[in-house]
Amino acid sequence: MKEPYGNLAGLKQSQIQALERLYRRRVPPAEFCSSELAARLVEISSDIRRQLGILVNRQGMVEYVVVGDEKGLVIPELRDYPLGKHPLRGLRLIHTHLKNEPVSEDDITDLALLRLDLLAALLFTPERQQISAQIAHLSPAHGGPSTVTGPVAPLDRIDLDCGHFFSELEADLERAVRTTSRGGEALERAILISVTTGGTRQDAEDSIAELRELARTASIEALDTFIQRPRKLNPRFLMGEGKMRDVVIRALQRGATMLVFDQELTPAQIRSISAMTELKVIDRSQLILDIFARRAKSLDGKVQVELAQLKYLLPRLTGRGVQMSRLMGGIGGRGPGETKLETDRRRIRDRIASLERELKELSRGRDQRRRQRVKAGVPIISIVGYTNAGKSTLLNALTQSEVFTEDLLFATLDTSTRRLRFPREREVIITDTVGFIRSLPASLLGAFKATLEELQDADLLLHMVDAANPRFEDQIAQVRAILGELGLGEKPELLVFNKADILNDLKKKDTVAFLKVRQVARTTGGLTISARDRKSLAPLLEELQRRFWPSEQTDFGTTTQTEP
Repeated sequence: MKEPYGNLAGLKQSQIQALERLYRRRVPPAEFCSSELAARLVEISSDIRRQLGILVNRQGMVEYVVVGDEKGLVIPELRDYPLGKHPLRGLRLIHTHLKNEPVSEDDITDLALLRLDLLAALLFTPERQQISAQIAHLSPAHGGPSTVTGPVAPLDRIDLDCGHFFSELEADLERAVRTTSRGGEALERAILISVTTGGTRQDAEDSIAELRELARTASIEALDTFIQRPRKLNPRFLMGEGKMRDVVIRALQRGATMLVFDQELTPAQIRSISAMTELKVIDRSQLILDIFARRAKSLDGKVQVELAQLKYLLPRLTGRGVQMSRLMGGIGGRGPGETKLETDRRRIRDRIASLERELKELSRGRDQRRRQRVKAGVPIISIVGYTNAGKSTLLNALTQSEVFTEDLLFATLDTSTRRLRFPREREVIITDTVGFIRSLPASLLGAFKATLEELQDADLLLHMVDAANPRFEDQIAQVRAILGELGLGEKPELLVFNKADILNDLKKKDTVAFLKVRQVARTTGGLTISARDRKSLAPLLEELQRRFWPSEQTDFGTTTQTEP
C-alpha cells in the first residue's frame, strides 16, 4: 500500500489508514472527479482540519495523496511523471479548501510550475450540504500559454469530458509553443537571465546581448531575457525566490527547455534552482565550454576543452551520479546506470591527471616547433583580440588561406600558423589564436595557457578590434586584462580596427560613433582596415615592414606558404 505524503504529524492511525485507502479509489477517465470521491476528500479534510489533495493520472488512478495544513499543501517530487516532450505532465490535482476560499496564487503557481493537466479546488457549504468546485488549467494565449480560472460551480453541474479536453489542450499548447518559437533549427530553447549588483543597467544589457550571441553560436534559441539588479544577491537562487518562480513559469509558458544565467552559479545555486524546475540550468561558463567542445578540432584543443569541462564539473557533482560516457567515452567511461558519487569523483580526478600528462607531452612538441622558428630568426606575429573581431578573416586575407570563418563567437578555436612573405625574400610567421571574451571561465583560461604559450615568442601582437561594435573600448580593455593575466602585458602591440566597410555605413547613421572610432584609432596609433578587402590592408603591411625592416622600401606583392 502506498503511503500519503506531506504533513502527517499528529494524525491518528485511523486517519492515516483512511488516507491510504484513497489510493484504491478510481475516477472515471472522462470525469475530473467523481461525486463520491469528492465527498470523501471533504470528509477526511474536515476531520483532520488540513487541506487534502490527490493527484490523479489520465487512467483515473490516484497516484499521490498529499496532506497539507490549513492554508495549503506542498506537492512532492513527481519522479514517476517527469516532463517529457509533451507540454502537460499527465496528472490532475484535486484538493480541498477548508475556508471555502477560491483558487489561490499558490495554486496557480503549482499549476504552471508542475504543468498539471488541471487543478480543482473543492469547496463545501455545510448549510446546504453542497460541494462546489473551481477549476483552473493552462491555456494558449498570445505570447505564450497562460492560466485560466473558471467560476465556482456546484460539482454536479460541471460538465467536462477530460479525455477530449486534455488531448485538445495539449495540441493547442504545442501549437502555441511552435508559434512563439522562431528558430526551427535550434536544438534548445532558453530563457536568458542576468542578475548583477554592480555596473549600470546598460552594462547588464550589453552583457546579456553578448550572452544571446553565445546562445546563437551554440544553436540555442533565446526566447526571452530577464535582467535584475537587486541590492544583494540571493545565496540560494541568485535572484529573489519569487522572481525565480516568475522566470520559471515564464520559461514553461514559452516552451523553453533550459535557463541560462549570465553569471557563474555555485553548485548550491544550481541544485536549488534545479529543485524548483525540471528545466536544464546552466551558466555562462558552461555555455562557453559547450561551444569550445563543439569547435575544437585538433588534438590539443580537444584535450584542453575536456580538461576544462572536468575541472568545472568536479565541484558540481551531486549524489545522483554522473554518466561519464558523455564526457569521456571508452573503457572506464561507460557504466550501467548511475554510479556512486565518490566513484565519479575518483574517475574525474584520474581523467584530469591523465589529460594533464597528455597536455604536457603536446606542449613539448609545440615547444620544439617554436624553438625552430626562433632559431631561424623569422619574426613572429600573433593575432589576438575579442571573439568575432575578424582574426581568422584577416589571416585568410593576408596569407590567402582558408581557415574556417563565420559570423559566430568562437567560430575558430584551434591555433593556425601561416607564413606571410614580403618583397626581397622577407617573411614573417603569423599566428591566429583563440578569441577572448569577458568572464572567460578560469578553468578554460588555465587549460588554454598551453596553447597561448605561442604568444610568449611573438615579436608583435596584432590586436584586432571590432570597430563596428559600440562596446569596442570595453573589449579592448578585456583583451588587455587577459593578456596581463597571461604575463603578456608588456608585449609590443598594434591595434587594428577591423570592419571599416561597416564603419563607413555607420558614418551616415551615427556620426558620433564613427568619429569616436577614428579618434581612438588616431590616439592609439592604430590602423583601420576591412579584413574582407585586401586593398585596405596596404597600410597594415607597410607598418609591419617598417617595424621589422625599417630601412627597406615598401613594394608589396605578397605571397604565402602554409604552416612551416
